[in-house]
Amino acid sequence: MSMPLKEYLIKRLSLKLNISERIIDIVITDQFTSAFRATSTHNSIELSGLGKFVFNMPKAQRYMNKYLSQITLFTTQLSSPTITERESKALSLKIGTATKNIDHLKPKLDHGTKTNI
Repeated sequence: MSMPLKEYLIKRLSLKLNISERIIDIVITDQFTSAFRATSTHNSIELSGLGKFVFNMPKAQRYMNKYLSQITLFTTQLSSPTITERESKALSLKIGTATKNIDHLKPKLDHGTKTNI
């Protein structure tokens, strides 16, 4: 069985730099968490050595419409009298996920964003 790419790269970097795998993992995780947070307020981010990532406003609007229609569909299915408890839980999770996605996109679509960092 092969290991995930992230683990492999961390192990290689750890051996090459003689730094603890735990420290390398913490740094990488922190960098990508910060980059993800930055996408909430900026249209583009640039990661040295990886490239520039640009927010696509028309695509975001399509995704927003998709999430809104999913919530409508799942809510309609949830109100069905023949739904089982298991299906109800699954639909509730799907509604929660779509809601989180909407919450992430909404500030960028409603208020605009800074150009880049």
